[in-house]
Amino acid sequence: MEPRIQVFPKNTEVKNNRLVIGGADVAGLCAKYGTPLYVFDEATIRQNCRDFKREFSRRYADSSVSYASKAFLHPALLKILAEEGMSLDVVSGGELSIASSAGFPMDMVYFHGNNKSADELRLALRLHVGRIVVDSFDEIKLLSKLADESGHIPDILLRLTPGVDAHTHHHITTGKLDSKFGFPLFQAAEAVGLAMAQASLNLVGFHFHIGSQIFETQPFLDAIDLVLEFAAQVQERYGFDIEELDIGGGYGVQYEVDKPAPQVSVYAEAIGAKIVSKCHSLKLTPPSLNIEPGRAVIAQAGVALYTVGVIKDIPGIRVYASVDGGMGDNIRPALYEAKYEAVVANNVQSSEKQKVTVAGKFCESGDILITDIELPVLKTGDILAVPCCGAYCLPMSSNYNGYQRPAVVMLKNGEDRLIRRRETVEDLSRLDSV
Repeated sequence: MEPRIQVFPKNTEVKNNRLVIGGADVAGLCAKYGTPLYVFDEATIRQNCRDFKREFSRRYADSSVSYASKAFLHPALLKILAEEGMSLDVVSGGELSIASSAGFPMDMVYFHGNNKSADELRLALRLHVGRIVVDSFDEIKLLSKLADESGHIPDILLRLTPGVDAHTHHHITTGKLDSKFGFPLFQAAEAVGLAMAQASLNLVGFHFHIGSQIFETQPFLDAIDLVLEFAAQVQERYGFDIEELDIGGGYGVQYEVDKPAPQVSVYAEAIGAKIVSKCHSLKLTPPSLNIEPGRAVIAQAGVALYTVGVIKDIPGIRVYASVDGGMGDNIRPALYEAKYEAVVANNVQSSEKQKVTVAGKFCESGDILITDIELPVLKTGDILAVPCCGAYCLPMSSNYNGYQRPAVVMLKNGEDRLIRRRETVEDLSRLDSV
């Protein structure tokens, strides 16, 4: 079996040298819907949700799992998440509105954001979201005023920045003290005092998020140590008993064959044991635990499909194979040097190989999807399948160069259904006026 299949959706296989995902022939999907095309395997999404819920609840009974919707948000996905008993993490009024319009339970929503507007907070209050994660002194004051006007007292968490290095790319590190997010621990006690003084707010606990693509458990454990020690300090100072601890997401995903990520059980075992032992040593009642995986739920479930176009051979230097997408639908390689695998969906296991660099079609030299990957010798018209594209690719997509964003298909038991049509040229100017 082609080793790269392991980073594709869980029920991917090769039949007659062709890639099959969720029972559907990938090249056939491209003939039906065109390319670029993004496909999601429903079984993989459901299995990832169940893995997180099972592994954490086994080790820490009072735990819940929230999907971080910034990774990818769609009504079809929200239906699956609700059926799997997941909560939801949103970071804007737009994401909150999508969830509300899709009928997602509002009491299962955590509303994050470092600069929520008054209108966004009013919306959250009107919808009675489960938790508002407060990020600044200004937000405490604004939310208190708006909550008083609304007559609804929201449950809130304070976001803390524990000063922990997550050992990941600097663009996706969020737990250091020099961060736009949250209260540094040296200011956080003042924030607790201010929040507790607001009759229109109900402080129930703390949240932190230290970054993304974290392949070690130690950064989580270091942050838990610091935040629970802080909780003990404010218990003594203010009499505040922490009821809830939200430790965010950031759990690593395997994008490359030779860089496996820890199993969910590894994170769950270390995190659960740390909270129990630390609370025991500090004489704290163990709080309920919430985690917020996004990428780790959806990345492996999504695959980007492209048609190979121009092949440019610069003898002795490089072979470029250009595809009909690129940074318009997947800016991650250009943004933070993300690495990907790929297979040729219509010719997975050919013995005749060549090293190529997969280039996008956009007018930027940095529009390179994959550098120097060994693939079967490519020809124009081949279908290139790039795995682990379920997270962040579509939410960060753009209309750069007048690009029409791709169609999206959900796969289940050999059946395919279109959940987002391809943009048209007319869509590019539908908001414009002269």
